Amino acid sequence: MKSNYVYDLLIIGGGISACVFASKYLQSNITKKVALIEVGRGLGGRSSTRISKRFKGWKLNHGSPNFNICNSKNNLLLKSFIDDLLENNLIKKDDSDLVFLYEESNLENGKEFDFSNGDNYLSLSSMTQLSQKIIELNNLRGEIDFYFESLIIDLKFNNDEWTLTSINGDKFKSKYLICSTTLLLHKRSLEILNINQIPLRKAIPKNKDKRIDLLLNSLEKQSFIPRLTFLIYTNEDYSYKDFYSKKYRYFYLEKELENKYKFERVVFQLQENNRLGIVVYSKNIDFVNSYTKAKDDEFYKQKVLNNFNELFEGNSSINQLTCNEKISIMRWRASQPSGLAVPLSLQINRKFRIGFCGDWFEGEGFGRIEGSILSALILERKLKT
Repeated sequence: MKSNYVYDLLIIGGGISACVFASKYLQSNITKKVALIEVGRGLGGRSSTRISKRFKGWKLNHGSPNFNICNSKNNLLLKSFIDDLLENNLIKKDDSDLVFLYEESNLENGKEFDFSNGDNYLSLSSMTQLSQKIIELNNLRGEIDFYFESLIIDLKFNNDEWTLTSINGDKFKSKYLICSTTLLLHKRSLEILNINQIPLRKAIPKNKDKRIDLLLNSLEKQSFIPRLTFLIYTNEDYSYKDFYSKKYRYFYLEKELENKYKFERVVFQLQENNRLGIVVYSKNIDFVNSYTKAKDDEFYKQKVLNNFNELFEGNSSINQLTCNEKISIMRWRASQPSGLAVPLSLQINRKFRIGFCGDWFEGEGFGRIEGSILSALILERKLKT
């Protein structure tokens, strides 16, 4: 049955940027009626946790098992927020092994990767629970409503009010709108949603507002990195060679090795039952595209297992896989923005009562969780002025 819902503010997207914005907004707007709409089954977005229905007892942080904060410019807004998370025991410094693999002997050396700068943090629970707890910090009265597995496909702005329509025909009305996702703003929406016009462009036609035109023009030049993520559920007797006991262990491959094995990184995650889960990430465009065309899961699972064993052959820490482990595959059509970042000056449009946040805005954290958090903090502060 189709329903109508009315709110003071609607947030589209349930990633960490949306959760940070919602939490800070609720801190000073406890009388407002707020809702968050997310296409997935829960919060977290690319920083969510996969709780397997098929393989019981496994929880794999498959997007961002940890997150990196450089903050080289010492942004006090960002620093204060991270300090709050630390003080509330939601995160802790991540002192896990961070190993960088190179073509020559596959051994660690001193060359720096992006994630070797700044500080890495871990959620004290899962990444999905971190997003939930960030909201709960200021959602003490349960002011926010959540709509999961709700895909918005149409936007309208009439009489100073937004109307959103889901794929199921449900309608959401609101005085203000926050977009933490670019899906309804970017040309990729045409294929993904099977529509003939970008929803925000349909709601606000060209030349009706210069700032919206600039925003959409900036996004037109932005692309998104597709990825494959392989979740490996190891056998009961699988373990490290060196009895490593921390929850995580990260291996990053430099470019030559990435091209050879198709892996961007390999992350080991100790489970509550002491079994080891392994998440393998690939953004090799040829590998991702060939999988998309072939859709032969068994072939690619075997390919990953073979490449894994070849990569770690002779490694002093990592054992070989037996090639009968269970594997599930996740395809991310747009896992990370790349190219042109959107200027922060376009983050809010008061005429049309709409704001934007996410890692697709300019700044030190472009394309990373740091950018997602900071853009949300900046947007919430702008709304106050």
